Amino acid sequence: MPLTTQGIVSALPLWRELAGGAARLVNHSENQTFRIDTPDGRAYSLRVHRTGYQSAASIESELAWLTALRRDTSLAIPEPIAGLDGRLLQHFTTPSGEPRMAVLFHHIAGQEPSPDSNLGDLFATLGGCAATMHQHVTGWARPVSFERQVWQAATILDADGPWGDWRIAPGVNAANRPMLDRLDSTLWLRLADYGTAPDRYGLIHADMRLGNLLVDGNQVTLIDFDDCGFCWFTYDFAAAISFHETNPAVPALKSAWLDGYQTIRHLSPADLAAMDSMVMLRRMALLAWIGSHAETRLAQTHMKGFADGTAELAERYMRGAIWSV
Repeated sequence: MPLTTQGIVSALPLWRELAGGAARLVNHSENQTFRIDTPDGRAYSLRVHRTGYQSAASIESELAWLTALRRDTSLAIPEPIAGLDGRLLQHFTTPSGEPRMAVLFHHIAGQEPSPDSNLGDLFATLGGCAATMHQHVTGWARPVSFERQVWQAATILDADGPWGDWRIAPGVNAANRPMLDRLDSTLWLRLADYGTAPDRYGLIHADMRLGNLLVDGNQVTLIDFDDCGFCWFTYDFAAAISFHETNPAVPALKSAWLDGYQTIRHLSPADLAAMDSMVMLRRMALLAWIGSHAETRLAQTHMKGFADGTAELAERYMRGAIWSV
């Protein structure tokens, strides 16, 4: 159940930085994010995790990667803050008796970019960020206890995936269901053929959409690693255009993303050919997510027409390409 600002009161004493702080909700998507303003004029972001989604071990693994990226790269990413006990992940009990987990970050200045703005330079930067992360993970020795979710056909397309079943999502009906079923079957085959060799598959952010970017002048900060997991590297492009796959600007954004990516890390012809499959896999993931998160404003914003739009994209995909670049 979503928490109110009163519901997190018992969490604030876990960090000395939050003494006397005032909270307000700023985002509710997978988790809830609260901004905490303190009497000394500082601001922080408190992420309260959705019950039943990530385990403590999985969150700690995410934070281990964040720590490694901050140490080993120049990427602008959130900085978590340890609680009084020295741990980044904190546990608290709400006034109603519900156990919850939370992580505190330094507040980051910036605004979410608009899909209607000129995004070419931003997508070149995003491509470079993705390549830097992918290059990092291919050489990073993960902790022995490291565990994160896997984003593959089974975890996205099957009925019991972590984001729900696309078959019962709003807007799926007798008219579009045959094309969506065909897409489902085709993705299973094409992804199996592409394979999971280590040069194309590994730990990725997995949710590099506009809503997870903060732009402040020339500074672009990538936030919310909560969905990071094991997937194909080019899925990070598919995530970048989440909810906007039908926008006519996407082909140009794809070109910009590839330019930024390949200045750092090479993609093979097979990788490039698989990008449309990544877009359609992500689209199906979002279709399922809209159904299982219908209470959120983000899902409600994109719900109308999303299933029909997915079927239209699938038809183009079956014909050979979603777009040309």
